[in-house]
Amino acid sequence: MEHRVSFTEPSLKGRALRLLGRREHSRAELEQKLKRFEEQPGALERTLDELQAKGFIDEQRVIESVLHRRAAKLGLARIKQELQAKGLDPRAVTEALAGLQTSERARALEVWRKKFGEPAATPQDAAKQMRFLASRGFGGDVIRRVVMGAFGDGGSDS
Repeated sequence: MEHRVSFTEPSLKGRALRLLGRREHSRAELEQKLKRFEEQPGALERTLDELQAKGFIDEQRVIESVLHRRAAKLGLARIKQELQAKGLDPRAVTEALAGLQTSERARALEVWRKKFGEPAATPQDAAKQMRFLASRGFGGDVIRRVVMGAFGDGGSDS
């Protein structure tokens, strides 16, 4: 008796669930990743509608996931950019970031401490530290306060 094993391509729903099993995805991200697998027009939209109705796709969870994973390492600008790239509602992004503004300086200081640990010895080192924090998405005022506060009398600690 011969057994034939048939391997079929996963359905759109199966692919979407596999992606969602790894991490939270926005609807726009799933659309972009799955559109090349759509065989019938409208099938992808119907699949995503079904998953959204069942709670598998939830923009608020995507926002919370990004904030949880990235807030300790990145500033507002980088987090905002990441959330916008996911195609999330701009108002929801703005609201989520409002809560992070109060901790921006403390988060920048912690990132600075982990990377450098001690005040810059020269203005060139201070500039390097500032560029590093800027690349992480922290704002100019926060960067100056953190680096110059550590570098010398140029910044205030509050």
